[in-house]
Amino acid sequence: MKRKTEKEKMSEYHLCLLGLIALSSLLTGASGVNETHVFISSGENVRLPCNNTLHDCKSTTWIYNRFRDSADELINLGIKMKDTERRERLSLGSDCSLNINNISTEDYGSYTCRQYVNGQQGTDAGVYLHVLHVSQTEISAGLSVTLFCQLYSYPRVPCDDSVSSERIQLFWVNQAGVKLTRSDSRYQISSSSDPCIITLNIILLNEDHNREWRCNVTQRDQLKISVTYTVKSSEPGTKPFQSPDNYTRV
Repeated sequence: MKRKTEKEKMSEYHLCLLGLIALSSLLTGASGVNETHVFISSGENVRLPCNNTLHDCKSTTWIYNRFRDSADELINLGIKMKDTERRERLSLGSDCSLNINNISTEDYGSYTCRQYVNGQQGTDAGVYLHVLHVSQTEISAGLSVTLFCQLYSYPRVPCDDSVSSERIQLFWVNQAGVKLTRSDSRYQISSSSDPCIITLNIILLNEDHNREWRCNVTQRDQLKISVTYTVKSSEPGTKPFQSPDNYTRV
């Protein structure tokens, strides 16, 4: 058997190395490393970045997908689609980003910025939009209130797919930013079978007037968004509990 020369061995090594690099690129694309996650509170305006934009937006198409088997074109080659339900709330930024005004819980989902070059489909850049919404019950006669915090996240069924893969967590904190736990008897914190919903029941005290509670969302231990609720004393003609009055987006 003919023994390989050092030059032949090096050539095989380089071919093997190139193969590994190509395989690594394929795996990176499949795992969604280049995907972006955007967190927003309902009622706010949001900008979804297009991370693969070319020299102008005439090659850019934005596609929306909330369910695995459906897709809608919002922007086609830089032009807003006329039959889009959300047409009045959509606009294309100068950098080809997609702007959505007055976000609702119906806007969560997967958005794809796709490029077409000479009529041929090019690369895609994915954006996952997560919408945080907090609601509440009226203050009861026994002076307690329940807050509901829900993250609308793609895919919704099951929500724990995105929560576990992206290490997304929902939790309540007090005005000082301390995480609330079940050790305090006047707080009842519960999570449903859906990890994207967490509720907080509070037995109110006199000193709770104007006190804040916040629902925080973290991704990989980094704060992404926080919605604050403030309890007000009940007065004739006014609601005892306000809507969100503050949010923090990171």
